[in-house]
Amino acid sequence: MKIYELAIAWNWEFDADFIACIERECALRRISTYRIDPQNLQDTLDKLHFNEISFRVFYDRASDADPAFYRLVKFLEEAGSYLINPYALVTHAIDKATMHLEFITHGLEVPDTIIIAPYSKQKEIEIQASDFARLGTPFVIKPANTTGGGTGVVLDAKCLNDVIQARQLHKHDKYLLQKKIQPKDLDGKRGWFRVYCVFGEFIPCWWNDITHEYSELSPEDEAKFGLEKLRSTIKIIQDICRLDFFSSEIALTYDGKFIVVDYVNEVCDMRLKSRYYNGAPDAIVHRIEKLIAERIATYLKEIPPAGMAAVR
Repeated sequence: MKIYELAIAWNWEFDADFIACIERECALRRISTYRIDPQNLQDTLDKLHFNEISFRVFYDRASDADPAFYRLVKFLEEAGSYLINPYALVTHAIDKATMHLEFITHGLEVPDTIIIAPYSKQKEIEIQASDFARLGTPFVIKPANTTGGGTGVVLDAKCLNDVIQARQLHKHDKYLLQKKIQPKDLDGKRGWFRVYCVFGEFIPCWWNDITHEYSELSPEDEAKFGLEKLRSTIKIIQDICRLDFFSSEIALTYDGKFIVVDYVNEVCDMRLKSRYYNGAPDAIVHRIEKLIAERIATYLKEIPPAGMAAVR
């Protein structure tokens, strides 16, 4: 049996740079790697089934968009591989309705929200005028479980008809109707941030919610604008979702509240800013690549190799 220390599943062409850099960081630490994409997925499953290969660590960046990878995820979970972002935790964390309620329970600030049932379970909905007044106009409509690149999100909803139309796009999903958050102006920058959590290290970035452009948040600006609460907020989110690597969007409002706007993004877009105008800052992406490799190296030292089970 050939044992690879890290396998990465991917199916988005824009992940190529990120994966290549993770592989380079792993090579520097003598960590062997294996790529799994739609073209070699079945071949990989066959080799696992016949105990020709095994993987000690698995990083899944594919099953969220392609259910064909689900069998691979379940096999490696049952075989005892260390999954970066275990599937059960991901399933729990990506449900915005569930996270909304858990965040409130843990004292986090979230937008005023109305949660409505899936269209498939409740075709007719009734929302009180007072509830719409609480949301204001325009308001935001989000499916609870459909993720990735703002899929299904309506940012400028104005009436009940907008809700009726939106919820029919993902008929089996719950929907959140949310008050639109206006961030504070901080010396010409919008007080909106994307904060990464990478194996317990917190990396906050400026993120413009209109242009989707990133820039690094310097320690000087973090101190100047009193943004230390970004770190304590993401720590609470980490304690709730228990994922290894994710990001959240947090906005600072004019009344000084740090409001979590996008709860848990479990497959972070790691395109480079040097190549794409709305990519993440290169230095931060490269820092994340190193943190992933370092965590795998630590895990491999701590946990002895184990046998791999066959596909059920």
